[in-house]
Amino acid sequence: MAKQAHPLGLYLHIPFCKSKCAYCDFYSLSGREDRMDAYTAALERHLIEVAPQAAQHSVDTVYFGGGTPSYLGEKRLVKLLKAVKKHYHMDPHAEITLEANPDSAGDWKALRALRRAGFNRISLGVQSTDDVCLRALGRIHTWQQVQEAVSACRRAKFPDVSLDLIYGLPGQTMEQWEKTLSDALTLQPEHLSCYGLKLEEGTPLYRQRDSLTLPDDEAQADMYLYAVEYLRQNGYEQYEISNFARPGHASRHNLKCWTLGEYAGFGPGAYSDFGGVRYGYIRDLDRYIAGELVLAESEHIPASEREMEYIMLRLRTTEGMNIREFENRFRRRFDPLGARLEVYADHGLAQRTEQGWRLTPRGFLVSNQIIGELQELLNREKLERLRRAQEGDYRVV
Repeated sequence: MAKQAHPLGLYLHIPFCKSKCAYCDFYSLSGREDRMDAYTAALERHLIEVAPQAAQHSVDTVYFGGGTPSYLGEKRLVKLLKAVKKHYHMDPHAEITLEANPDSAGDWKALRALRRAGFNRISLGVQSTDDVCLRALGRIHTWQQVQEAVSACRRAKFPDVSLDLIYGLPGQTMEQWEKTLSDALTLQPEHLSCYGLKLEEGTPLYRQRDSLTLPDDEAQADMYLYAVEYLRQNGYEQYEISNFARPGHASRHNLKCWTLGEYAGFGPGAYSDFGGVRYGYIRDLDRYIAGELVLAESEHIPASEREMEYIMLRLRTTEGMNIREFENRFRRRFDPLGARLEVYADHGLAQRTEQGWRLTPRGFLVSNQIIGELQELLNREKLERLRRAQEGDYRVV
């Protein structure tokens, strides 16, 4: 019997943007269009170099992220996808996602070329349906362009359209957020991502923070809880803190990351978790084009750290943690974590499932604190086990 191939996701980082948004902390560059051809060639070389390491894998997700991948142009994107298909074992039902901005995704013929090449999912960076809010974020598209882009995606026969939205914007009211959600649903997307605005250090918005009027924590929490309930009422299942989908349309690539699946990243600033190693490349376009694949970091991940990752990532999902899976994978009892989760349940922050534990929507709001406390509990338990083993109590497992 043939050995079953391991699933693998590929992430291709496209760092080019028409303009840099005021809140963006991702590695992206404007005004570097002259390097697009050279970058496409460098990315293709890198894909070919890594392919032998993935010989025992089946690529079931490919994600073009950015930056603004759609700004690279359909011909370069098709060339890159052809390289993936030529040099990797592709699952015939692979999910292939393209991130796009509405201003560069309005040509239905270009989208049709991408669809025919194999792209089957598109994620549009909408952020808001209010043009005033969009300008405050430094976005260059309008709500009208969003509608035109979705129409073009439908005409090009894309089966999966996702919209990214942001709440907690400068000066944003609950009524404006409610309207953004209502407007977005008129486009009938298969998937929605709703993120709370974070002021990342080094961004223009962060430098303006003292002059901004932002919704406070309580208001932002209300916006989040409203979105969870409103989308549920309209047929969208929440499957992760910030992600909602119609049944059968959850992002398989993102789920791979949240369930400790393997993925390989390509491009400056891209990260990987592949072959038991987590690594990422430095944010330097020109050095990457020159073939200098300089690592920003690289580390083998010990089992103890995987336990921490499992808690952190699984509690981001609505499926949550599976007790049997945890105990079998990490060879330790779940009881200490279960006892703490019972306390959270008493406060409406967690709930028992048939197979384990998950956080509630209110629990998601304080998930960083809960996850940190659970990880601290594991660390204390490990120290206690080590102490007892050193004292000769070898019954400790």
